[in-house]
Formats: sequence, C-alpha cells, structure tokens
Amino acid sequence: MLSQRISVLSESITIAISSKAKEMKAAGLDVISFSAGEPDFDTPEVIKNAVKSALDKGCGKYTPVPGTPEVLEAIATKLKRDNNLDYKPSQIITNVGAKHSLFNLFSCIINHGDEVIIPSPYWVSYPEIVKYCGGVPVIIETSEDNKFKLTANQIKSAITSKTRAIVINSPSNPCGGVYSKAELEEISEVLKGSQILVISDEIYEKLTYNGEFIASASISDDMFKRTITINGLSKCGAMPGWRFGYMASSIDELNKALRKLQSQSTSNISSIVQSGAIPALLGKADNDIEYMKSKFIERRDYAVSAINSIENLSVVCPDGAFYLFINCKNVEPNSMKFCQELLEKALVATVPGVGFGMDGYFRLSFACDIDSLKIGIERIAEFVKNYKK
Repeated sequence: MLSQRISVLSESITIAISSKAKEMKAAGLDVISFSAGEPDFDTPEVIKNAVKSALDKGCGKYTPVPGTPEVLEAIATKLKRDNNLDYKPSQIITNVGAKHSLFNLFSCIINHGDEVIIPSPYWVSYPEIVKYCGGVPVIIETSEDNKFKLTANQIKSAITSKTRAIVINSPSNPCGGVYSKAELEEISEVLKGSQILVISDEIYEKLTYNGEFIASASISDDMFKRTITINGLSKCGAMPGWRFGYMASSIDELNKALRKLQSQSTSNISSIVQSGAIPALLGKADNDIEYMKSKFIERRDYAVSAINSIENLSVVCPDGAFYLFINCKNVEPNSMKFCQELLEKALVATVPGVGFGMDGYFRLSFACDIDSLKIGIERIAEFVKNYKK
C-alpha cells in the first residue's frame, strides 16, 4: 500500500524521545528533559508586537510563494549586515522552518544514486532526507580531537564522480562545533574546479561563543556560487514553533526549481509568521538574543564542568549551539540502552548518539533553566555511579 521511498525513512529520534518524556510528565512523573532542541526563552516582545500590528492591519492573505517583498528584503539586509553576503531578494525563498528548506533543496538537486557527504555526528534529518530523495548519504566520522568537524582531507578522500553536495553545519547539532575561516578556506580549495554544491546549515549562527561566526558563502566568489545558505529563526530568534526558515542561492536555475516545487506543496508560508520575522531579521531583537546567549554560556560552562567531574563521562566544550555531546563509552557503549535506562530509572531524557550517527555518546540540551540543569546532572551522576552493564 505504501510507497517504497517512505519505507527508507526513519522517525526522528529526537522528536520520539521528547514525545516520550512529555508523556511521562503528563502521567505525573518528575521527568527532566534535556532532549528538545529549542530555546526555553519566550519569543521577544518586538516580534510578538509586529504580529499583533499585522493582524490588526488584515495580514491574513496569500503571499508570493518565496515570501512577501518586505520579508525577502529583510533577509537580504540581514545576510549583508551579518555575513557580508550580497544576495538579491529574488535569490531567497522562505520555508516552513530550515528542515523544510533542506527537504525542498534535496528534492531539487538529487537524482537517484547521487552522493551527499555528511559529517558524523550529524543532525538526524540530513541522511534521512537524502535517502528519501533517492540519494546516498556518505557518512564521514569526525573526531573529538577536531571538535567533530569535517576536514578538507576527509572531504577530498570521500569525493567520487557521484558526489553532488557536502553538508556543513556550523555551529553544529549535536556537537556545537564551529568552522573557522581557515578551515572553510581549506575546504573551498578542495572543491575548486568541481560542480559540488555546499549546503551550509547556519541555523545556530548567533549562538557562537568563542570567536567570530563565518558564513561558508563568504569565503570566496567560488564558494558563494556553489553554496546554498540555510537559516531560520527557530534557534536564534526563540521562534521554534513559528516555523520560519529560509535559503539563499545565487544559482538561478535552482531558485526557479525551488519556487516551482513550493508552489505545488505549501505555496507561501504563513503570512503572519513572515510579519513577525521581519523585526528579528532587521536586528530589532538582537538585545534579547544577546541576553539568551549569555545565559547559554553560563549553563554551558556549568554543565561541561559538572559532566567532566563524573567518572567515566567526558565532553568536549562546544563553541556554539546549546548541546553537549557526551562520551559514555566507558559506562555503556550502547547509547540507546544508556538513554532508555537513564529515562526509566533516573527520569532524565537525553538523546542517544546512535541517532546522530555515532554510538557511545548522548546529546544533552542545556536550553533549560540552570536549576533543572543542576538537578538533572546530579541524577545522571548517581545513575552512572550505580550503572550495571
């Protein structure tokens, strides 16, 4: 009854565990959840006020498929101001979150058997969407020594005649790795002379804690021409449920295809959401984001120290995003087993590393209040102390 392509798709493990934790909470259990990938801060008032104003003015009609002229101009302004990228509004399209951007993009560029290089650990949806679109995920395992970042030499070794694209996620989920300008320049040198696309997922760009964030497309003219920039406001605008994503590309043929596909699926994204996105894109919520960022740094520093003080657990300090990718190999190399028992016995929800393509680790989100973080890590410490394989 079902199509063959749907059979290759797996359920998002992060959503599955978050849902399980919510069910347990609803049943009255004192569950502390470190599984969700969303800020715990409310959406800034300037964004909410923009939506209220738009509603009062009758904002509820269809818009052009890529987005309103105002929101496209705001995105172009943001990309120039923050990233020194000169995209025209006609080279930008809004989507129902960055995941939708990626789904549309892979649908438009992948033919059956095309390969997409993806560093492991990876955000859970990358390989699943590639497989659904008929492509082949080529997974390259990264290491703690390099903060789980893909190197130019690894890319060079993985390229074949079937390589269609490379995924770069900076800052990354689940590790918080941030690519430096030098690292991106090395990658750009490897790609010169090829037709390989760079899919640069920059959804956490404003949550960078050490050094400057560098957009992949800003490295050189060659990188600008081959890079599709993916971004949104779920993480850096505290707008996860609003579902506002966007992508930008200088490839006219691709932009036409993306608009054609979206015209036959979602058409435009919510007109109301577009109105709320404009002040965030124009920097009017930057003070709120800086406050949120300061709290994330405080939580990160506490959590890294607390986890590294637990015998047989260790973690590399992330340079961005709001996750810890914790090594639990000396406790239990089977990360699914570790996380299931941690949830059942200690009432702490985390996400097994196997879902991100690297077993022996688990992901902890510190997008929660500091008190919950302290109590949850105390539970993890007690759980590990008494763990029996």
